[in-house]
Amino acid sequence: MGEGDLSRDLGLYSAVTLSMGAMIGGGIFVLPAIGYKKAGPAIIVAYLLAGLIVLPNALSKAEMATAMPEDGGTYIYIDRAMGPLFGTIAGIGVWFSLVFKSAFALVGLGAYLLLLVSIPATLVKVVALVLGATVILLNIVGTEKSGQVQGILVTLVVLVLGAYIVGGVGTAESVQYAPFVTHGIGGIATATAFVFVSYAGIGEVASVAEEITEPGRNIPRAMLISIGVMMVIYTAVVGVIVGIVPAETLIHGGPDGGTSLTPMADSAERVFGGVGVTVIAVTAVLALTSMANAGVLGTSRFLLAMSRDSLLPEQVGQINSRFLTPVNAVLVTGAVLLALIAFVPVVNLAKLASAFLILVFSLENLSVIIFREAEIDFYDPDFRSPGYPVVQILGMIGGVILIIQMGLLSIMGAIGISIGSAVWYFAYARSHTDRTGVLATYFDGDSDLSEPPDEATINSKPEED
Repeated sequence: MGEGDLSRDLGLYSAVTLSMGAMIGGGIFVLPAIGYKKAGPAIIVAYLLAGLIVLPNALSKAEMATAMPEDGGTYIYIDRAMGPLFGTIAGIGVWFSLVFKSAFALVGLGAYLLLLVSIPATLVKVVALVLGATVILLNIVGTEKSGQVQGILVTLVVLVLGAYIVGGVGTAESVQYAPFVTHGIGGIATATAFVFVSYAGIGEVASVAEEITEPGRNIPRAMLISIGVMMVIYTAVVGVIVGIVPAETLIHGGPDGGTSLTPMADSAERVFGGVGVTVIAVTAVLALTSMANAGVLGTSRFLLAMSRDSLLPEQVGQINSRFLTPVNAVLVTGAVLLALIAFVPVVNLAKLASAFLILVFSLENLSVIIFREAEIDFYDPDFRSPGYPVVQILGMIGGVILIIQMGLLSIMGAIGISIGSAVWYFAYARSHTDRTGVLATYFDGDSDLSEPPDEATINSKPEED
């Protein structure tokens, strides 16, 4: 193993739990009540539709990951397909968006912590900071340890959610589901766009492809298993919540008469008896911590990959010889995470970041089409997406529809992230690379690349005296 190599410590189970852990969190413990306000009982359909719209991206990611099993995931695929400008926008933008998602998860612990212990509201943020620091340390000392903790956390959470579903089906009341569609098709579409972020963690496993054993086999399996399981869990859990919790509680049972921030806890006593609230609160804390852990693990690899390609300073991507982890990338990610928790209203900003994630998902579907149609020699994936190119085109259309449904503020957030990332490219990265993507190379008439563009073209310009 070379000095800059990462250790392949994550097997199939760890890869599955990493992906699921990045999805189980706010999407199931916080968002259902907010989504209910937008769609009524049809929020159940919205969760299922969101998963179906994410599925093409999962297939595209799985294919590209087996062709390019490198850390960096989304950044790698878009960069190699479209060039370093789009790669920089995707890499920084997704990193930025997912760090917000991790911060949101840790801050979201507050509402559930208050169900367990009586602490001043001011200390909730302190607890989130302590948990954030713990997650950062865990990711520094080794991917294997982080993966083991992730596996334990996700297994416990899934077991509790399974028990919740089984126990809740028998207590749900049919009257709660009628009328089913209360806000029309538009309400379902809006709710689908809103809960889409619940599935955004599907790409985390591709972000650590270099650290997964037998990536050609384990990455596609992990992604498809995790999204399949999560579609079932989300739909079933939300179905139980809708069938048990009164509409008034979901819509007005939260702070200051707003939507409930603890919808699962609102139904916990009916499902589990007197200890129900405690069981759900503990599970929520574990799940949200798991989401943050997966977020730091995956997002730090975007910085690692961009550093290797000279789009970020070399020091950012250095691998620690003792822990075999990108310590500096983890520290940068962790520092931003803690700063967001301490100083920024991350709940609002996380909404702004979600539209950007949908945009990037669409670009990844387009990237598969670019790689396939260019017929380049180096692109030889072990797994090929079924239904190509119809699946990818439907995924892009679904993404556009969701972005439109998210409203002007979210669209402006995506534009702002894109502009900020582009400014970094022109101010720093452009002068450090001469690489071109497959798309530009193809239009130049050279489709016989035997290596990815980062190796087949010049990595960096010579430094000027």
